[in-house]
Amino acid sequence: MKLQDAVVAITGGGQGLGRAMAEFLAARGAKLALIDLNQQRLDEAVAACQAAGTEARAYLCNVSREADVDNTFAQIVSDFGRLDALVNNAGILRDAMLVKVKDGAIEKRMTLEQWQAVIDVNLTGVFLCGRAAATHMIQGENAGCIVNISSISRAGNVGQTNYSAAKAGVVAMASAWARELARYKIRAMAIAPGFIETEMTASMKPEALEKMTAGIPAKRMGKPEEIASTVAFILENDYLSGRVIEVDGALRL
Repeated sequence: MKLQDAVVAITGGGQGLGRAMAEFLAARGAKLALIDLNQQRLDEAVAACQAAGTEARAYLCNVSREADVDNTFAQIVSDFGRLDALVNNAGILRDAMLVKVKDGAIEKRMTLEQWQAVIDVNLTGVFLCGRAAATHMIQGENAGCIVNISSISRAGNVGQTNYSAAKAGVVAMASAWARELARYKIRAMAIAPGFIETEMTASMKPEALEKMTAGIPAKRMGKPEEIASTVAFILENDYLSGRVIEVDGALRL
């Protein structure tokens, strides 16, 4: 896929990794459909992409709601005339121990609400957006690519039963979609980032950051643009499909 004039939708595109991806692709001539729940952040991201000389539009959407997703993707195709790629990036955290014990007694458990909130956005949202994107790509008879943003936490991480399950699931979905959609010239891939410099990590205490990076063989956290460049690499390489690329500085959980 050539990035110049390709229409790329990015969920969670108003901030963090999503915005970094959007700006990176905008600089390479892609047209961006940015999906998020924060209008102000969306407007700022759209302006940044437009400053790069490309077309970009904002779409308010809750990716966990079927009607919202279907309506949003229909509007994107109406606005741009086609859809070439989707980056499933939107996600939330609701960390908690499965069972927390203090002084020999059960103190807390991960709540069903904590579990469901993460599954709704990080797993069901990816399914809904992937399904909508594939539908429009097939109807438009154009080749396409879907990239699911996973995490190295997909291998299982303490305090992240919900997040780990969802991030493992989006890799499995990418593999399934790659096989199902190949006949329509639609590819599916996943990226599993390690620890990346974001607004959240920037607010951490220096000693906590030092402890975090000490365990990374590369001895530093990744940069958002390093994830963005991986997205671009996947989109441009038409023989990549059904796999997950880990971008983690050699860290393994």
